[in-house]
Amino acid sequence: MHTRTLAASPALAPLLARGALASPFKRPRPGSTLKTPATRLVLPGVRIDLAKLAAYERVCGYGVGADALPVTYPHVLGFPLAMRLMSAREFPLPLLGLVHTAVEIVQREALPATGEYELHTYVEGLAPHRRGTEATLVTEARAGGSLVWESRSTYLARHRTEQTEAPRSKAHAGPPPGEVRKPLPIPAIAEWRLGGDLGRRYGAASGDRNPIHLHPLTARLFGFRRPIAHGMWTVARCLAEHGVPEAAHIKAEFRTPVLLPGTVTYAAKGGAFELRGSGGRVHVTGEVRPPA
Repeated sequence: MHTRTLAASPALAPLLARGALASPFKRPRPGSTLKTPATRLVLPGVRIDLAKLAAYERVCGYGVGADALPVTYPHVLGFPLAMRLMSAREFPLPLLGLVHTAVEIVQREALPATGEYELHTYVEGLAPHRRGTEATLVTEARAGGSLVWESRSTYLARHRTEQTEAPRSKAHAGPPPGEVRKPLPIPAIAEWRLGGDLGRRYGAASGDRNPIHLHPLTARLFGFRRPIAHGMWTVARCLAEHGVPEAAHIKAEFRTPVLLPGTVTYAAKGGAFELRGSGGRVHVTGEVRPPA
């Protein structure tokens, strides 16, 4: 794998524009073989902007001014590197329309907000999915040469596949998109009313200003009648309510989008948590447990 060391964190707006322009030319076909990019981006000497951190803590429901970073904040620090990889010419999937389907985080110790970190980001692999192709991006945070935090984010590019062209068998049918499931037997803890400006507020705090999250007009371009909440906001808000120990292993799946404005219910029992909407629609499921 080729390693490229960056002098500064990439600006997100030009990357989003570059990825959008290249997306129409990246349309995988059924049966095509896609090559995993072999570039690892490294950003050394990362220091935390405490004002930006405080804005993130407020919008996600974390306590402001804690000595340690929220467990989801290194994802924000590494997101520009991930965007640079996904908007690059050698990344075979279109950036526009990528759906964040899952995230897994392992934190080995508390990360001081005043610490200095080195970030590593790379594409771990591409895998066929019955609805398209999944890409897994890994982000690592190192302190003093030691790996202290890492995440694996899975993104789905939807396109025609050999499975979608063939009759679907029961073994591969799976639940239809947006299916309303019966809630898991875990109790509801809190109800949150989400404003229509949540996507803009989180975007300002995180830097992720994907148009699907910002305004009804731009969301309609992607097939949504209203803007949707950032998946990483939903996980961060759940974890802020749940509480996370200094060392933890977190898994979360994004099942259906959260439309804004709207009302959601947070439920939790033991290490499991869930975010539900009206009629029992499940938006997010997750689990917090000790690291292996």
